[in-house]
Amino acid sequence: MALARVVSFEGVTRERIEELKREMAEGERPEGLPASELIVLHDPESEKSLAIVFFESEDDYKQGDETLNAMPAGDTPGRRTSVTKYDVAHRMAG
Repeated sequence: MALARVVSFEGVTRERIEELKREMAEGERPEGLPASELIVLHDPESEKSLAIVFFESEDDYKQGDETLNAMPAGDTPGRRTSVTKYDVAHRMAG
């Protein structure tokens, strides 16, 4: 079963989101991050953001969680306020 690591952030400005979008488009996936998909949601009014990282197995999740927890705070969208692990009950693409 697929798993999702959902992380909430606060203090995320529009400028920071634009910077992250450029970095992700130009850069390579971080070493040790076996994610199958990444979705970043942003509410510019409240300066809050959610990052949803999908993993296809428990082992991938564990490795990705360790990698993401070790990242410098400057590489994140803002101040991390929570990290939650979810089972992906259903996925549907348009």
